[in-house]
Amino acid sequence: MQMGWGYTVPLIIAAAVKHGVFDALDESPRTVGQLARETGTSERGLTALLNALVGVELLTRKGTRYSLVPESEDFLVSGKPGSLGGMFHHLTCDLMPKWLQLDEVVRTGKPAMAVNSESDGSKFFAGFVKSIFPMSYPAARALGHHLGIAKSGAPVNVLDLAAGSGVWGIALAQQSPHVRLTAVDWPDVLKVTGEVIQRHGLAERTTLLPGDLLKVNYGNGHNIATLGHILHSEGRVRSQRLLKKTFKALSPGGTIAIGEFLVDPDRKGPPSSLLFAVNMLVNTHAGDTYSFKEISGWLRDAGFRKPRLVEVPGPSPLVLATKP
Repeated sequence: MQMGWGYTVPLIIAAAVKHGVFDALDESPRTVGQLARETGTSERGLTALLNALVGVELLTRKGTRYSLVPESEDFLVSGKPGSLGGMFHHLTCDLMPKWLQLDEVVRTGKPAMAVNSESDGSKFFAGFVKSIFPMSYPAARALGHHLGIAKSGAPVNVLDLAAGSGVWGIALAQQSPHVRLTAVDWPDVLKVTGEVIQRHGLAERTTLLPGDLLKVNYGNGHNIATLGHILHSEGRVRSQRLLKKTFKALSPGGTIAIGEFLVDPDRKGPPSSLLFAVNMLVNTHAGDTYSFKEISGWLRDAGFRKPRLVEVPGPSPLVLATKP
């Protein structure tokens, strides 16, 4: 029954984010009446919503006044560095309607809508990549520390593939003025990438390359290539082609860094990655989640050596490999 009612919490959080509940409570504790006036909501509706949030420990209540807890203060207040509020809009408005077609998707093996094609996917990704910036930023920062970006006195050319919000390249560029970025994505998505990069003051160090990952000319001489959560939507065939193309774009000694929702070799866990595989069934023609063993094999076939895991803050470790 807990699983059966699991859909309710994301919808409750999304409604609270939309109506500015967490933002209002970030200023100070409030009563239902105060919040209703400030957010333009009904007291009846807000009472049920607030009490549910207390029940799932995202708010506390003392007397008649509601307050944030550390998790909601850090992750659900808009404008905070770790804010994930926008992600709940994506989950409830973009993903849930398509998941409701899961029985038909399973029957046919065809997605409700294939977001891995530019015609459908460009608008889809452009609409939410900013929301997931905080999810990848800690991992991207950790990657930079692992690679010693800050200690490098030489130019570091970073190829950010399927750049999205630009988070992977931005996190690396923030660690050294010697980093130069090349960001690749569909044109509509790359408009968002450019906006975020501009906001971080990195436009002069960035080259934007619009187009399909397998058709764009990456150039060569790159020292680092990042593929942040892209293989799962590409599928096995395109992923292997992408890794081979990336290999050619790197300089000898260059590093590829892959962010993915990894599954165990026997596909018995972790649950989050197995559930995400169903998300790929619903949203792509050939997408899936993969194990480190599978990705390592693709990397070796592409010419890379020393596939390895690097622990970072996030749902899975990063997969790294080196071009000899």
